[in-house]
Amino acid sequence: MSSKKRYVLVGTGGRAEFFYGALAEHFRDQSELAAFCDINHTRMNYANRLLREKYNHPEVPTYGADQFDRMIETEKPDYVIVTSIDRTHHKYIIRAMELGCDVVTEKPMTVDEEKCQAILDAAKRTGRNIRVTFNYRYAPHHTKVRELIMNDTIGQVTSVHFEWLLNTRHGADYFRRWHRDKRNSGGLLVHKSTHHFDLVNFWIGSQPETVFAFGDLMFYGRENAEARGVTQFYNRATGNPVAKDDPFALHLDSNDHLKAMYLDAEQEDGYQRDQSVFGDGINIEDTMGVLVRYRNKAILTYSLVAYQPWEGYRLAINGTKGRIEMSVIEQSYVNSGGDKKLEGALKGKSLRVLPMFGAPYEVEVEEKAGGHGGGDPVLLNDLFGEAAEDPFHRAANHIDGARSILTGIAANRAIATGMPVHIHSLVRF
Repeated sequence: MSSKKRYVLVGTGGRAEFFYGALAEHFRDQSELAAFCDINHTRMNYANRLLREKYNHPEVPTYGADQFDRMIETEKPDYVIVTSIDRTHHKYIIRAMELGCDVVTEKPMTVDEEKCQAILDAAKRTGRNIRVTFNYRYAPHHTKVRELIMNDTIGQVTSVHFEWLLNTRHGADYFRRWHRDKRNSGGLLVHKSTHHFDLVNFWIGSQPETVFAFGDLMFYGRENAEARGVTQFYNRATGNPVAKDDPFALHLDSNDHLKAMYLDAEQEDGYQRDQSVFGDGINIEDTMGVLVRYRNKAILTYSLVAYQPWEGYRLAINGTKGRIEMSVIEQSYVNSGGDKKLEGALKGKSLRVLPMFGAPYEVEVEEKAGGHGGGDPVLLNDLFGEAAEDPFHRAANHIDGARSILTGIAANRAIATGMPVHIHSLVRF
């Protein structure tokens, strides 16, 4: 009997190849990719084409979304990898566990507190395991921050200031896609900031208790464009002469991968990947400020803006013995529009410690290749390879997944109500 772990994957969109490509290329000795599941057969067929032509891997069986149970019964996987649209994560996570499988899910684990509670309850009920793929934890500079704090370098953490900038290439991309509807993504405070809120939880070894936030759509969207004097608009870019000279336009027919994955698949589900970022129907924020109080009394001030000239962040962590400062510039990208290894890859960084009574000093960190600051290859090995003992406990489970999204979910409620939100009012762990 084979000792290989069997995997099936649900949702063959932009994030899926990160996982099935790794299984097909680097982890064949330990793992077996058994099947794809999606609402779109054209997209699954393209994934199989990539398996065959790019990875020299046999094609795998495909199942429609309504055949999920049949896929589990037929293929008998050990794990289900969930990379579908965010609002459907809970559906596949819960059903996979009920059918006896463990789960690897893309972040965010889900988009609202009701779905989060359903996942927590199902995990208790079934006893199955969930891994949430927080690749940023594995980036060497992020791990180093965790190590510095664990080693009492700055004493007890009292406050964190975290400013994240998405630029007009990557940031704009969320406003072209299904993410622009908060029902699908939870908005950027859930879909994107789940990474950042998880990093804070990971770094300071605590969990959020109370959240307040402001946020609004202040740059993207038709109304904002009109206020700036724009008079020409379009619904989608591909084939539209109005979009020809728009720097925010995405032309699917100019990229073979995007054409095959999205433009050629439209006739099945009607999804348009190239919508105008200055169109109607956008109901997520592009400018956000969040204030969080943690169980250990630390305070986070967080900013996310999605239309900046550069991509990256500035971080300051204050403690009773000093301060950590980090600045990072990342490679900008359009999701699934290029080399996966360049998605969020590190372009530049500085990490320094400022002791309370001592000279500041730079902290050297060994840079590693790969997406998301060098974290992607380490995460993949942790998931599918021979995972080593990890003193930093970077592997994230469903509790970690819940605590990261609950900050964003609470922030969304605070924006809507103008009131602070207590995490314990949202779910029961």
